[in-house]
This record gives sequence, structure tokens and C-alpha cells, in this order.
Amino acid sequence: MAMKVDVVSTTARLWGGEATSVVVPAANGDLGILPGRQPVLAVLRPGVVRITPTSGSVVTVDVTSGFVSVDEDAVTVVVEGADVLAENLR
Repeated sequence: MAMKVDVVSTTARLWGGEATSVVVPAANGDLGILPGRQPVLAVLRPGVVRITPTSGSVVTVDVTSGFVSVDEDAVTVVVEGADVLAENLR
């Protein structure tokens, strides 16, 4: 089972695709997101978003702030000050 994941900044889409898990640096600690998670909205603190795509290498995004929204199996990470570090971005 996979989730649809979008990582966007205020100016562009940074990454999008299907993933089996996402970990975000939420304000109160790291938040792991798996398929079937209950809806959640959380503020991000500085840290690293880690996405495990259904295929390919793990994608990491360094963030300074933003938020994550989870609704059914759709995850949207909205970030400010992001740098994408991955071999194969889609």
C-alpha cells in the first residue's frame, strides 16, 4: 500500500510521487506517517523530511519551517527554506 506525497514550497513543487512512509520534523518531535494514518495537520520545526518512495532511493528535504497535512492516503508537505538532496527526483 502506498501514499500520494507532494512536497511543495511557496514557489514550486519540489517532489511528488508515491511513498511507503514519510517522516517529518513536527514541532513536538518527529512524526512518522504510514498508509492508512488518521488525518493530521502539524507544524514543522527545522529538520529533515525523509520520504521512502515505492521505488528508488530515499528522498531527504532539509526544512526550516512549514506544515504537513495528511488526509486519507494523501500527504502534503509545505515547506519554506527547503533543499532537496536526492539522486532521482521526479
